[in-house]
Amino acid sequence: MSDFVRQLPGGSFTRRTSIAEVVHLDWYLLLLIYIIAAYGLVILYSAVEQRMPPVSSQAIKIAIASVGMIILAQFSPIVFRRLAPWLYGLGLVLLVLVIFFGYEVNGSQRWLRVPGVASFQPSEFMKLILPMMLATYFHDRHLPPKGKHVFWALVMIAIPVLLVARQPDLGTSLLIGAAGMLVLLLAGIPWRFVFVALGLGLVSAPGLWFLLRDYQRQRILTLLDPERDPLGAGWNIIQSKTAIGSGGVFGKGLFEGTQSHLDFLPESQTDFIIAVLAEELGLVGVGILLILYVLLSGRGAMIAIQAQDTFGRLLAGSITFTFFVYVFVNIGMVSGILPVVGVPLPLVSFGGTSILTLMASFGILMSIHTHRRITL
Repeated sequence: MSDFVRQLPGGSFTRRTSIAEVVHLDWYLLLLIYIIAAYGLVILYSAVEQRMPPVSSQAIKIAIASVGMIILAQFSPIVFRRLAPWLYGLGLVLLVLVIFFGYEVNGSQRWLRVPGVASFQPSEFMKLILPMMLATYFHDRHLPPKGKHVFWALVMIAIPVLLVARQPDLGTSLLIGAAGMLVLLLAGIPWRFVFVALGLGLVSAPGLWFLLRDYQRQRILTLLDPERDPLGAGWNIIQSKTAIGSGGVFGKGLFEGTQSHLDFLPESQTDFIIAVLAEELGLVGVGILLILYVLLSGRGAMIAIQAQDTFGRLLAGSITFTFFVYVFVNIGMVSGILPVVGVPLPLVSFGGTSILTLMASFGILMSIHTHRRITL
């Protein structure tokens, strides 16, 4: 380990380089990530009937994604800023390829298959690529942005959102749009633009209803009244709320849940895994997870505040707040206050592409934090 000394008029400044700075990792962020991931593996073990293969598979995915996170943390944010336009273009090409060559699962054509390797969902990567592109776009421009810059930013947001919505995947398209809009808000977009957009959204809502697919309308109607079809569209949310309510304050005990183990609760290892947590560990168990999420989001917000250029501030802020939005949307849909849109619970739900995207975003966060210039 090395140290260096800088001389100032009338004195000196000595700074010792820490191990974290040498390997470009943020120990606080890293610790919170792995505590949440370990907590999630325990809940997943219960959700899959205490079978090890799914848990081992998830642990391997986390390990592989961690390698990618550590590698990305070694690169300077300047590298990501230069690559952003190319990554954005590649992401759009992959989304177009999904239209022609993607394969269908449960009525949605969202995945591309690499022969002999694996399948992946390009829309997941766009959740990170779009904020990176917008942060690059605003980096060399005066903030708050002018009207023409806001217009072109909206165009960059609209293209991937429309391509993903066509798959159809309304939930992911809305999350991609939210990630892009967060960059606009952080860039200081005038509030009059925000109010105009909200007004246009309210006025156009009745017309948008007729553009929705039947299953999307059904989800909204189910949100308003799940009892209208208790054995069909309303089954998921009814069973989820039953599981959450039956857990009480302290829960029924780990591995003692009935809704998931008796197959009443669908998708218990993916989108609805927090219902398993609530039933078995109760309000206390959910509260612990929420505290960990808040701490992780707080650390991300601190990194965004301490970033030393526009690109770092916008990208770190967008990554952090988008992460919080994922948590809010998942818990909201499972508890019945938002429509079911198929959003996994970060670092807890079973899945591969979402874990890879999350870890990549954390690696970029660490890069932004550990590559700061030293200002005296």
